[in-house]
Amino acid sequence: MSQYQLLETAFYQQPTLQLAKELLGCTLVKISTEGTTAGYIVETEAYRGPHDRAAHSYNNRRTKRTEIMFKEAGHVYTYVMHTHCLVNVVSGEVEQPEVVLIRAVEPCEGVELMVERRGAMALKNLTSGPGKLTKAMGITMEDYGRRFDESPLFIAKGVAPEEISVGPRIGIANSGEAKDYPWRFWITDNSFVSR
Repeated sequence: MSQYQLLETAFYQQPTLQLAKELLGCTLVKISTEGTTAGYIVETEAYRGPHDRAAHSYNNRRTKRTEIMFKEAGHVYTYVMHTHCLVNVVSGEVEQPEVVLIRAVEPCEGVELMVERRGAMALKNLTSGPGKLTKAMGITMEDYGRRFDESPLFIAKGVAPEEISVGPRIGIANSGEAKDYPWRFWITDNSFVSR
């Protein structure tokens, strides 16, 4: 872990759209009994809570699943969609349930372990989607409620991208006008961005 410099709690306390951009280039790290996996964050999506029809917390919906979204920024929000676990960074103020979904990472440590977990495939397909990266990195529902400024699942400093692209979020067709919000951010021309 010493090679990684954890981002401090204050990093997460910036506005959600800004955080979604600032996370690009940072390193997502998961330490497990099998080994350490890590990847540079190359794609994110912002979800702005109560007023965002695509957010789980739209209209301040508060359930057992969304409860962590109402806590301090920097918490881990994992949930299962179809059969995939997805990982989010809680953002916004306390009681202001907003998150940033980590959509894709570029592997930088533990690639063999990632391949073992996902099966043989082209490297660019290993972590190029929110369900792919959690499976490859061993991120599960057990990580729900943890903090990203503590081991075993944390975000560390990385390299700021030269150029960031912006567009609408993916897979939220039934969310009215929210489906068109330009709240997806990715490192321009990075080959690990989701398809």
